[in-house]
Amino acid sequence: MQRFAAALVFISVLTMSSAVQAQTKPKPDFGSWLQSIREEALQRSIRPEVVAEALADVKPNRRVIKRDRSQSEFKLTLSTYLNRVVTPRNISVGQKKAAKHKALLDAVSKKYGVQSRFILAIWGIETRYGAITADVPLISSLATLAYDARRSTFFKKQLFATLTMVNKGYIDVKSLFGSWAGAMGQPQFMPTSYLAFAQDFDGDGRRDIWKNEGDVFASIANYLAKHRWRDDQTWGRKVEAPKTLVASLGKPARRAAPGCRARTYPEKSLSQWQALGVRRLGGRDLPVRDLKAALVLPDGPKGDVYLVYRNYAAIMAYNCAHLYAVTVGTLADRIGEGARQ
Repeated sequence: MQRFAAALVFISVLTMSSAVQAQTKPKPDFGSWLQSIREEALQRSIRPEVVAEALADVKPNRRVIKRDRSQSEFKLTLSTYLNRVVTPRNISVGQKKAAKHKALLDAVSKKYGVQSRFILAIWGIETRYGAITADVPLISSLATLAYDARRSTFFKKQLFATLTMVNKGYIDVKSLFGSWAGAMGQPQFMPTSYLAFAQDFDGDGRRDIWKNEGDVFASIANYLAKHRWRDDQTWGRKVEAPKTLVASLGKPARRAAPGCRARTYPEKSLSQWQALGVRRLGGRDLPVRDLKAALVLPDGPKGDVYLVYRNYAAIMAYNCAHLYAVTVGTLADRIGEGARQ
Protein backbone atom coordinates (compact mmCIF):
# COMPACT_ATOMS: atom_id res chain seq x y z
CA MET A 1 0.00 0.00 0.00
CA GLN A 2 2.84 2.34 0.84
CA ARG A 3 4.49 1.62 -2.55
CA PHE A 4 1.13 2.24 -4.27
CA ALA A 5 0.68 5.51 -2.40
CA ALA A 6 4.23 6.52 -3.20
CA ALA A 7 3.59 5.73 -6.87
CA LEU A 8 0.47 7.91 -6.83
CA VAL A 9 2.45 10.76 -5.30
CA PHE A 10 5.15 10.33 -7.95
CA ILE A 11 2.57 10.33 -10.76
CA SER A 12 0.90 13.37 -9.24
CA VAL A 13 4.21 15.20 -9.07
CA LEU A 14 4.93 14.34 -12.71
CA THR A 15 1.48 15.54 -13.76
CA MET A 16 1.85 18.81 -11.88
CA SER A 17 5.33 19.27 -13.31
CA SER A 18 4.02 18.74 -16.86
CA ALA A 19 1.19 21.20 -16.24
CA VAL A 20 3.61 23.81 -14.94
CA GLN A 21 5.88 23.28 -17.94
CA ALA A 22 2.88 23.67 -20.26
CA GLN A 23 1.85 26.88 -18.53
CA THR A 24 5.37 28.28 -18.70
CA LYS A 25 5.95 27.28 -22.33
CA PRO A 26 7.83 30.14 -23.97
CA LYS A 27 5.67 32.45 -26.04
CA PRO A 28 6.73 32.53 -29.70
CA ASP A 29 8.25 35.73 -31.01
CA PHE A 30 5.93 37.98 -32.98
CA GLY A 31 7.32 36.91 -36.35
CA SER A 32 6.76 33.22 -35.64
CA TRP A 33 3.30 33.92 -34.28
CA LEU A 34 2.42 35.98 -37.38
CA GLN A 35 3.55 33.13 -39.62
CA SER A 36 1.11 30.85 -37.79
CA ILE A 37 -1.63 33.41 -38.48
CA ARG A 38 -0.75 33.34 -42.18
CA GLU A 39 -0.98 29.56 -42.23
CA GLU A 40 -4.30 29.54 -40.40
CA ALA A 41 -5.69 32.19 -42.73
CA LEU A 42 -4.88 30.00 -45.73
CA GLN A 43 -6.58 27.08 -43.99
CA ARG A 44 -9.63 29.33 -43.60
CA SER A 45 -9.68 29.77 -47.41
CA ILE A 46 -8.40 33.35 -47.41
CA ARG A 47 -6.77 33.85 -50.82
CA PRO A 48 -2.94 33.73 -50.74
CA GLU A 49 -2.62 37.17 -52.33
CA VAL A 50 -4.88 38.66 -49.63
CA VAL A 51 -2.84 37.02 -46.87
CA ALA A 52 0.41 38.21 -48.42
CA GLU A 53 -0.74 41.82 -48.84
CA ALA A 54 -2.65 42.20 -45.57
CA LEU A 55 0.04 40.68 -43.35
CA ALA A 56 3.10 42.09 -45.08
CA ASP A 57 5.40 44.14 -42.85
CA VAL A 58 3.01 43.93 -39.88
CA LYS A 59 4.78 44.83 -36.65
CA PRO A 60 3.61 45.23 -33.04
CA ASN A 61 2.25 48.68 -32.30
CA ARG A 62 3.47 49.74 -28.87
CA ARG A 63 1.09 52.67 -28.76
CA VAL A 64 -1.85 50.27 -29.02
CA ILE A 65 -0.65 48.27 -26.02
CA LYS A 66 -0.07 51.50 -24.10
CA ARG A 67 -3.64 52.63 -24.84
CA ASP A 68 -5.01 49.24 -23.83
CA ARG A 69 -3.18 49.34 -20.51
CA SER A 70 -3.95 52.95 -19.68
CA GLN A 71 -7.73 53.04 -20.14
CA SER A 72 -9.18 55.36 -17.58
CA GLU A 73 -10.91 53.79 -14.59
CA PHE A 74 -12.72 57.05 -13.85
CA LYS A 75 -16.47 56.49 -13.89
CA LEU A 76 -18.43 59.23 -15.58
CA THR A 77 -21.77 60.19 -14.13
CA LEU A 78 -24.76 60.27 -16.44
CA SER A 79 -25.12 64.05 -16.16
CA THR A 80 -21.45 64.53 -17.11
CA TYR A 81 -21.76 62.24 -20.12
CA LEU A 82 -25.04 63.79 -21.25
CA ASN A 83 -23.54 67.28 -20.99
CA ARG A 84 -20.61 66.21 -23.13
CA VAL A 85 -22.70 64.60 -25.84
CA VAL A 86 -26.20 66.08 -25.92
CA THR A 87 -24.96 69.58 -26.64
CA PRO A 88 -26.80 72.30 -28.56
CA ARG A 89 -24.31 71.84 -31.39
CA ASN A 90 -24.76 68.06 -31.62
CA ILE A 91 -28.53 68.47 -31.54
CA SER A 92 -28.40 71.16 -34.23
CA VAL A 93 -26.08 69.18 -36.48
CA GLY A 94 -28.26 66.10 -36.03
CA GLN A 95 -31.35 68.02 -37.07
CA LYS A 96 -29.55 69.44 -40.12
CA LYS A 97 -28.38 65.96 -41.10
CA ALA A 98 -31.94 64.72 -40.70
CA ALA A 99 -33.14 67.35 -43.16
CA LYS A 100 -30.25 66.84 -45.58
CA HIS A 101 -30.62 63.05 -45.74
CA LYS A 102 -34.39 62.87 -45.25
CA ALA A 103 -35.17 60.80 -48.35
CA LEU A 104 -32.34 58.36 -47.67
CA LEU A 105 -33.17 58.05 -43.98
CA ASP A 106 -36.85 57.51 -44.77
CA ALA A 107 -35.94 54.70 -47.17
CA VAL A 108 -33.65 53.05 -44.61
CA SER A 109 -36.19 53.48 -41.83
CA LYS A 110 -38.93 51.90 -43.93
CA LYS A 111 -36.78 48.91 -44.91
CA TYR A 112 -35.41 48.08 -41.47
CA GLY A 113 -38.16 49.36 -39.19
CA VAL A 114 -35.98 51.72 -37.18
CA GLN A 115 -36.86 55.37 -36.63
CA SER A 116 -34.33 57.67 -38.27
CA ARG A 117 -33.73 59.74 -35.13
CA PHE A 118 -32.11 56.73 -33.45
CA ILE A 119 -29.90 56.07 -36.46
CA LEU A 120 -28.80 59.70 -36.34
CA ALA A 121 -28.19 59.60 -32.58
CA ILE A 122 -25.88 56.58 -32.79
CA TRP A 123 -24.10 58.10 -35.81
CA GLY A 124 -23.68 61.34 -33.90
CA ILE A 125 -22.34 59.72 -30.75
CA GLU A 126 -19.97 57.32 -32.48
CA THR A 127 -18.25 59.70 -34.92
CA ARG A 128 -19.99 63.07 -34.65
CA TYR A 129 -22.02 62.34 -37.78
CA GLY A 130 -18.99 61.10 -39.67
CA ALA A 131 -16.76 64.09 -38.86
CA ILE A 132 -14.33 62.04 -36.76
CA THR A 133 -12.24 59.58 -38.74
CA ALA A 134 -9.96 56.97 -37.18
CA ASP A 135 -6.45 56.76 -38.60
CA VAL A 136 -4.86 53.71 -36.95
CA PRO A 137 -3.86 50.93 -39.39
CA LEU A 138 -6.38 48.23 -38.56
CA ILE A 139 -4.37 45.09 -39.29
CA SER A 140 -1.45 46.30 -37.20
CA SER A 141 -3.57 47.18 -34.16
CA LEU A 142 -5.59 43.94 -34.27
CA ALA A 143 -2.47 41.81 -34.74
CA THR A 144 -0.83 43.57 -31.79
CA LEU A 145 -3.81 42.92 -29.53
CA ALA A 146 -4.23 39.34 -30.80
CA TYR A 147 -0.58 38.59 -29.99
CA ASP A 148 -0.91 40.18 -26.55
CA ALA A 149 -2.05 37.70 -23.91
CA ARG A 150 -4.72 39.86 -22.23
CA ARG A 151 -7.53 39.44 -24.79
CA SER A 152 -5.86 37.39 -27.48
CA THR A 153 -8.83 35.13 -28.30
CA PHE A 154 -11.20 38.03 -28.94
CA PHE A 155 -8.79 40.01 -31.09
CA LYS A 156 -7.60 36.99 -33.05
CA LYS A 157 -11.23 36.51 -34.02
CA GLN A 158 -11.39 40.16 -35.10
CA LEU A 159 -8.20 39.79 -37.12
CA PHE A 160 -9.54 36.85 -39.12
CA ALA A 161 -12.84 38.69 -39.61
CA THR A 162 -10.88 41.59 -41.11
CA LEU A 163 -9.05 39.26 -43.50
CA THR A 164 -12.44 37.82 -44.49
CA MET A 165 -13.71 41.33 -45.24
CA VAL A 166 -10.83 41.90 -47.65
CA ASN A 167 -11.19 38.42 -49.11
CA LYS A 168 -14.85 39.10 -49.95
CA GLY A 169 -13.99 42.41 -51.60
CA TYR A 170 -15.85 44.58 -49.10
CA ILE A 171 -12.80 46.78 -48.47
CA ASP A 172 -9.23 46.95 -49.72
CA VAL A 173 -6.19 46.69 -47.46
CA LYS A 174 -5.04 50.25 -48.10
CA SER A 175 -8.36 51.61 -46.79
CA LEU A 176 -8.33 49.61 -43.55
CA PHE A 177 -8.17 52.12 -40.73
CA GLY A 178 -9.95 52.12 -37.40
CA SER A 179 -9.63 52.99 -33.74
CA TRP A 180 -6.75 51.61 -31.71
CA ALA A 181 -9.04 48.79 -30.52
CA GLY A 182 -10.32 47.89 -34.00
CA ALA A 183 -13.65 49.74 -34.25
CA MET A 184 -14.25 50.78 -37.85
CA GLY A 185 -16.05 53.32 -39.94
CA GLN A 186 -18.74 55.83 -39.11
CA PRO A 187 -20.82 53.36 -37.03
CA GLN A 188 -17.66 52.10 -35.25
CA PHE A 189 -18.30 48.41 -35.92
CA MET A 190 -15.86 45.73 -34.83
CA PRO A 191 -14.92 43.44 -37.75
CA THR A 192 -17.18 40.61 -36.58
CA SER A 193 -20.08 43.04 -36.30
CA TYR A 194 -19.25 44.31 -39.77
CA LEU A 195 -19.55 40.81 -41.23
CA ALA A 196 -22.77 40.14 -39.33
CA PHE A 197 -24.60 43.46 -39.74
CA ALA A 198 -23.00 45.83 -42.27
CA GLN A 199 -25.19 46.52 -45.31
CA ASP A 200 -24.69 47.38 -48.96
CA PHE A 201 -27.70 49.66 -49.24
CA ASP A 202 -26.99 51.04 -52.72
CA GLY A 203 -26.13 47.66 -54.22
CA ASP A 204 -22.66 48.56 -55.45
CA GLY A 205 -21.14 45.35 -54.07
CA ARG A 206 -19.38 47.00 -51.12
CA ARG A 207 -20.44 47.52 -47.54
CA ASP A 208 -18.84 50.93 -47.25
CA ILE A 209 -19.31 52.11 -43.66
CA TRP A 210 -16.45 54.57 -44.09
CA LYS A 211 -17.75 56.96 -46.78
CA ASN A 212 -21.20 55.86 -47.96
CA GLU A 213 -24.00 57.39 -45.85
CA GLY A 214 -26.57 54.93 -47.18
CA ASP A 215 -24.47 51.98 -46.10
CA VAL A 216 -23.75 53.68 -42.76
CA PHE A 217 -27.42 54.32 -41.99
CA ALA A 218 -28.52 50.88 -43.16
CA SER A 219 -25.80 49.15 -41.13
CA ILE A 220 -26.80 50.91 -37.91
CA ALA A 221 -30.48 50.22 -38.59
CA ASN A 222 -29.82 46.57 -39.43
CA TYR A 223 -27.86 46.10 -36.21
CA LEU A 224 -30.78 47.42 -34.17
CA ALA A 225 -33.34 45.50 -36.21
CA LYS A 226 -31.46 42.23 -35.73
CA HIS A 227 -31.58 42.89 -32.00
CA ARG A 228 -35.40 43.00 -32.01
CA TRP A 229 -36.01 46.72 -32.46
CA ARG A 230 -39.63 47.80 -32.84
CA ASP A 231 -40.54 51.03 -34.59
CA ASP A 232 -43.92 51.27 -32.86
CA GLN A 233 -42.14 51.96 -29.58
CA THR A 234 -39.63 54.44 -28.28
CA TRP A 235 -36.63 53.66 -26.04
CA GLY A 236 -37.93 54.78 -22.65
CA ARG A 237 -38.10 57.97 -20.60
CA LYS A 238 -36.88 59.69 -17.47
CA VAL A 239 -39.41 59.28 -14.68
CA GLU A 240 -40.13 60.15 -11.06
CA ALA A 241 -40.20 57.32 -8.53
CA PRO A 242 -40.84 57.28 -4.77
CA LYS A 243 -37.61 57.08 -2.78
CA THR A 244 -39.10 54.25 -0.75
CA LEU A 245 -39.65 52.25 -3.93
CA VAL A 246 -36.10 52.81 -5.14
CA ALA A 247 -34.71 51.87 -1.72
CA SER A 248 -36.73 48.65 -1.68
CA LEU A 249 -35.46 47.38 -5.02
CA GLY A 250 -32.03 46.19 -3.92
CA LYS A 251 -29.47 45.45 -6.59
CA PRO A 252 -30.56 45.08 -10.24
CA ALA A 253 -30.20 41.47 -11.45
CA ARG A 254 -31.75 41.32 -14.93
CA ARG A 255 -29.34 41.54 -17.88
CA ALA A 256 -29.95 44.70 -19.90
CA ALA A 257 -29.25 42.73 -23.09
CA PRO A 258 -28.11 39.17 -23.87
CA GLY A 259 -24.44 38.80 -23.01
CA CYS A 260 -24.35 42.24 -21.38
CA ARG A 261 -22.98 42.66 -17.87
CA ALA A 262 -25.05 45.78 -17.15
CA ARG A 263 -28.25 45.13 -15.24
CA THR A 264 -31.78 46.50 -14.96
CA TYR A 265 -34.57 45.76 -12.51
CA PRO A 266 -37.19 43.15 -13.54
CA GLU A 267 -39.78 44.18 -16.09
CA LYS A 268 -43.29 45.14 -15.05
CA SER A 269 -46.23 46.46 -17.01
CA LEU A 270 -46.66 50.23 -17.15
CA SER A 271 -49.84 49.86 -15.13
CA GLN A 272 -47.90 48.03 -12.41
CA TRP A 273 -45.23 50.76 -12.30
CA GLN A 274 -48.03 53.31 -12.15
CA ALA A 275 -49.53 51.50 -9.16
CA LEU A 276 -46.13 51.59 -7.46
CA GLY A 277 -46.04 55.38 -7.75
CA VAL A 278 -43.83 55.82 -10.82
CA ARG A 279 -44.81 58.87 -12.86
CA ARG A 280 -43.64 60.85 -15.85
CA LEU A 281 -41.79 64.05 -15.11
CA GLY A 282 -44.06 66.64 -13.58
CA GLY A 283 -46.17 63.97 -11.89
CA ARG A 284 -48.08 63.01 -15.03
CA ASP A 285 -49.42 59.49 -15.38
CA LEU A 286 -47.50 56.89 -17.35
CA PRO A 287 -48.77 55.95 -20.81
CA VAL A 288 -51.71 53.56 -20.79
CA ARG A 289 -50.28 51.17 -23.38
CA ASP A 290 -49.90 47.56 -22.30
CA LEU A 291 -46.10 47.54 -22.45
CA LYS A 292 -43.43 45.96 -20.32
CA ALA A 293 -40.77 48.28 -18.95
CA ALA A 294 -37.70 47.92 -16.76
CA LEU A 295 -36.35 50.41 -14.26
CA VAL A 296 -32.82 51.71 -14.78
CA LEU A 297 -30.70 53.73 -12.33
CA PRO A 298 -27.54 54.67 -14.27
CA ASP A 299 -25.98 56.48 -11.29
CA GLY A 300 -27.35 54.26 -8.56
CA PRO A 301 -30.21 54.79 -6.08
CA LYS A 302 -29.47 58.48 -5.57
CA GLY A 303 -29.41 59.31 -9.29
CA ASP A 304 -32.01 59.79 -12.01
CA VAL A 305 -34.56 57.07 -12.72
CA TYR A 306 -35.56 55.77 -16.15
CA LEU A 307 -38.23 53.40 -17.41
CA VAL A 308 -37.01 51.61 -20.54
CA TYR A 309 -38.68 49.42 -23.15
CA ARG A 310 -37.41 46.56 -25.31
CA ASN A 311 -35.69 48.94 -27.75
CA TYR A 312 -33.37 49.92 -24.92
CA ALA A 313 -31.95 46.38 -24.98
CA ALA A 314 -31.13 46.77 -28.68
CA ILE A 315 -29.15 49.93 -27.93
CA MET A 316 -27.40 48.14 -25.07
CA ALA A 317 -26.43 45.37 -27.51
CA TYR A 318 -24.71 48.04 -29.59
CA ASN A 319 -22.79 49.29 -26.55
CA CYS A 320 -23.37 47.67 -23.17
CA ALA A 321 -23.38 50.78 -20.97
CA HIS A 322 -26.37 52.52 -19.43
CA LEU A 323 -24.72 55.92 -19.93
CA TYR A 324 -24.45 55.19 -23.64
CA ALA A 325 -27.98 53.85 -24.09
CA VAL A 326 -29.66 56.66 -22.13
CA THR A 327 -27.62 59.21 -24.05
CA VAL A 328 -28.59 57.69 -27.40
CA GLY A 329 -32.24 57.85 -26.41
CA THR A 330 -31.96 61.40 -25.09
CA LEU A 331 -30.12 62.68 -28.17
CA ALA A 332 -32.61 60.91 -30.45
CA ASP A 333 -35.50 62.61 -28.65
CA ARG A 334 -33.86 66.02 -29.01
CA ILE A 335 -33.13 65.47 -32.70
CA GLY A 336 -36.71 64.33 -33.18
CA GLU A 337 -38.03 67.53 -31.62
CA GLY A 338 -36.70 69.42 -34.64
CA ALA A 339 -38.55 67.10 -37.03
CA ARG A 340 -41.85 67.75 -35.23
CA GLN A 341 -41.57 71.53 -35.27
